[in-house]
Amino acid sequence: MNLANKLTLVRIFLIPVFLVFIAVKGIPYGTIFATLVFIAASITDKLDGYIARSRNQITKFGKLMDPLADKLLVTAALVSLVEYHIIPAWIAIIIIARELAVTGLRSIAASEGIVLAASWWGKIKTVIQIIAIVSALLEVNLSVQKELISIVNAYPFLESFITMFANISLYIAAVVTIISGYDYFKKNLHIIKNDI
Repeated sequence: MNLANKLTLVRIFLIPVFLVFIAVKGIPYGTIFATLVFIAASITDKLDGYIARSRNQITKFGKLMDPLADKLLVTAALVSLVEYHIIPAWIAIIIIARELAVTGLRSIAASEGIVLAASWWGKIKTVIQIIAIVSALLEVNLSVQKELISIVNAYPFLESFITMFANISLYIAAVVTIISGYDYFKKNLHIIKNDI
């Protein structure tokens, strides 16, 4: 197994670690660790893609598992953020529905021996989603970590700025998610057209 694929597996392993830190109440600095784990997992996404391309280590496993790892990570984060009442459920539903639909299309393509690579819109969508989720996780930290609450009390504009930035980036992420989903199906509809 090459290094790029190992990094993809590390990202998948980090998902339950993230969930433990974000979901289990009472872990000291749990939400801070969850945020750091999410950032680390997101960095492995960029790193494994770069390594795969630069070392010519692009494999069918990587083409299939890399986007799947992204979807699992984003889904875990979105569900957690809905639980914390940081984002509205409808944004999470839009993003997760798109991810499931594209995964379904990938599965159909894979059953026919076709591996669908990530699209340009899909890559932009991933970056925007990560920025939105990290800013929303910062908002969680500001609301539950006592040490950070004292900073917010000293600089009240900080919480307002992070909340506004998180909200705007989440709405942009929802729009780009819809566009990327449409683009993906438009380009690959021929795969399922014969079965309709």
